[in-house]
Amino acid sequence: MTSTSTAPPSPVVLPTPLASLVRELVATRRGKTKIGTPEDAPWLFPGGQPGRPLGDDRIGQRLHKIGIGPKQDRSTALFTLATEVPAAILARMLGVHIKVAVQWQQASAGDWATYAADVSRRTRPT
Repeated sequence: MTSTSTAPPSPVVLPTPLASLVRELVATRRGKTKIGTPEDAPWLFPGGQPGRPLGDDRIGQRLHKIGIGPKQDRSTALFTLATEVPAAILARMLGVHIKVAVQWQQASAGDWATYAADVSRRTRPT
């Protein structure tokens, strides 16, 4: 997926175990192209063509090789998220139609009232 936005990238905050793995991946990643170096590539997973990321299909194949079912795991993550977040926010965050987010929420028996209660209990930064 490419972005047409010209806004500077925003940093992503990752939990400690995952952050360490991502740092290691960035330090050891290798692209397949003969042009440029991995340091030149803006992608975490550089692809076989210069300036392009590794495709979804190749990432899926790699995950299958190590025993991860990306489609099943993605569905599980989405349904878990749908139990915790209101459909309107879910749709906006993921870029899906509101009707799809409502269907996910209904299928997962999610209740956005618990989300609202959680948000109301949060302390405001000073």
